[in-house]
Amino acid sequence: MVRIGLLGCGRIGRLHALNIARHAGAELARVFDVHQPAADELAASHACPVARSVAEILDDKAIDAVLIATSTDTHADLIEAAAKAGKAILCEKPIDLSLARVRQCAATIAPYKVPVQIGFNRRFDASHRAAREAMIRGEIGDLHQVIITSRDPEMAPKSYLASSGGMLRDMTIHDFDLARFMLGEEPTEVFAQASALVNPAVCAEVGDIDSVMILMKTGSGKLCHINNSRQAVYGYDQRVELFGSAGMLISDNQRPYDLKHFDADQAGRSEPYQFFFLERYARAFVAELDSFVQAVAGKTRPEVGFEDGEKALALAEAAYESLATGKAVAVG
Repeated sequence: MVRIGLLGCGRIGRLHALNIARHAGAELARVFDVHQPAADELAASHACPVARSVAEILDDKAIDAVLIATSTDTHADLIEAAAKAGKAILCEKPIDLSLARVRQCAATIAPYKVPVQIGFNRRFDASHRAAREAMIRGEIGDLHQVIITSRDPEMAPKSYLASSGGMLRDMTIHDFDLARFMLGEEPTEVFAQASALVNPAVCAEVGDIDSVMILMKTGSGKLCHINNSRQAVYGYDQRVELFGSAGMLISDNQRPYDLKHFDADQAGRSEPYQFFFLERYARAFVAELDSFVQAVAGKTRPEVGFEDGEKALALAEAAYESLATGKAVAVG
């Protein structure tokens, strides 16, 4: 039984707490949040103790691992503290908004040899994985192109956008990781174009974008196209296309159930797509946790490690440089 301390009891923390509580090989040992009522409420719902500080969890020798679901600006510090305490770590993305800080964190934790997994849950989506596995088996021949579509159902609140670190570090970073996962090799060149089309006024206030298209190329010439929007009026749009010399694979959008309506006004009207990431990737979050628990129990290397978080952020930084210069940028 892997005993896990949860740091952060907000929306994503509550999801992780539920998954831990339901997992046959894990136990929710303690929870902590800087907002005490949030921790108290979550602890009561799962009948587990509340920690009054981070140190209380890190100092508890009976706790094997921590799950970090706090605000992004705390991630690197908590990873370092947890590693020094000998705890395995599952941390939500991104590791930090600064690539330099991420690399400093990597150097700090290197001597401690604890398992570190980063929360890129889309790798664990059954449909995405099935597409990748079919591609690896050679079902579409040689992979030539990866097309990733990721569009949110609605614009996030201005308060969230102002502290998010920017669309490419907050939203697109999932797609950068998924692109690496599908391509099987590192992108070496990035070109990005972006606009503020959904809500130009809010974007101007927070200094961000809401629509972006990114082209990437690997050393062997494989191409990847990522397109993002902060608002798709028809629902959460999540698609991956793998195109190769002998065919194509598509991991498509999912609906709550497969039902089409036919009447005098519409032919074949379908149910809407699943609303947002909590619904669309619910099973992926469970699979992500299961992979982490297995890594901790078996002391094996996590499937999505610290280095993956660093490389995804490096792609985001290259994309921002491309936006600023209007040129393709080599990935450093």
